[in-house]
Amino acid sequence: MAAPQNAIPSANTQQALSPQTVFTLAAGAGLSVASIYYSHPMLPSMGAELRVSVAAIGLVATLTQVGYALGLLLLIPLGDRFDRRNVILAKGLLLALALVLCSLSGTVNTLLLTSLLIGAAATLAQDIVPASAALAPETTRGKTVGSVMTGLLVGILLSRVISGFVGEYLGWRVMYGLAAVSIVLITLCLWRVLPRFTPNTGVSYAKLLLSMGLLWRQYPALRYAAFAQCLLAVAFSAFWTTLAIMLYDDFGLGSATAGLFGLAGVAGALIAPLAGKQADRFGPHRVTLVGAVIVIVSFASMFLLPLLDTQSRLILIALSALGFDLGVQATLIAHQTLIYDLDPEARGRLNAVFFTTMFVGMAAGSALGAFLLANVGWLGVVALATLAGVGCLLIRLGAGRRTV
Repeated sequence: MAAPQNAIPSANTQQALSPQTVFTLAAGAGLSVASIYYSHPMLPSMGAELRVSVAAIGLVATLTQVGYALGLLLLIPLGDRFDRRNVILAKGLLLALALVLCSLSGTVNTLLLTSLLIGAAATLAQDIVPASAALAPETTRGKTVGSVMTGLLVGILLSRVISGFVGEYLGWRVMYGLAAVSIVLITLCLWRVLPRFTPNTGVSYAKLLLSMGLLWRQYPALRYAAFAQCLLAVAFSAFWTTLAIMLYDDFGLGSATAGLFGLAGVAGALIAPLAGKQADRFGPHRVTLVGAVIVIVSFASMFLLPLLDTQSRLILIALSALGFDLGVQATLIAHQTLIYDLDPEARGRLNAVFFTTMFVGMAAGSALGAFLLANVGWLGVVALATLAGVGCLLIRLGAGRRTV
């Protein structure tokens, strides 16, 4: 629905969004969040060019996740205080600038600083998701959020495929330059299709930040959702941060081949919109349980890797990536459907609390994954991811008992 630019979303007048608008929202979420994952398959080549160790260049991924968590905490609440359309425009332009500066980095310190800025500005994706929830009618909100979140996860996974090839054949600096162009283009498209949003609150920025603590204490369902998704984020980030390094060390595969494993995850993400429909039909809690079980089984299957030949090991890793990406995405969609219904007037802040907690898990997963790969080996990363999935399932079971 290419709404007029002076339109204000209203619960009484909402109509189903057109496929074109949903696609634009999904593309915006995907391209913006992809910015924080382009580095993963390129880390070995970035470290080689800047002449730093694997541990030092691994901080690029960690600081990007830290920047994202800080941006969620400090910037996302602005969507409840100001016209979300203007917030999206400002952050899109800021993200494009940060990507350009990253492409020009001449030292590892500059690269780390710009990575932090990219992470903060890439929270643009989490302004788009609440916008889609606000624009969609209640009867199709889960489906719409699921479609936009699918775009977000596809962006995460395809980012590795694209950056792997571009990084290997054109260089990592070209990749960041192309990313900046893509952000400028999608930001202009979003500016064109989105209506103006009426701010949900007129309180000061300081009170807006303090109110997130009140929301955290007020809604146990928010705490359960945030902690459960945080654990899945630990597993997700540990795997994808270390995969390229492991494939290079154990199989001699370059960044282009490592990026291809993202295609397996994309297949899982494309199946996951069913989770939104199931959340609308059966309730989000049931979907979170199924998603957590899929994650556990997918990661645990990789304990079989030492028993297989080289080709079979690579196939199993790809199948596991498909499975756990499906489980993570399904659980994420269900959790968002759940929290957006808690307080429609505070969706931006609920989203900020939820995703800040989740990306603390992402940052922890990157750091723990790199540590375990260096000191224990790949099965240490697999063990961490499997245990994180079990923890998520236990939290969701506890949440279910609380509501009985």
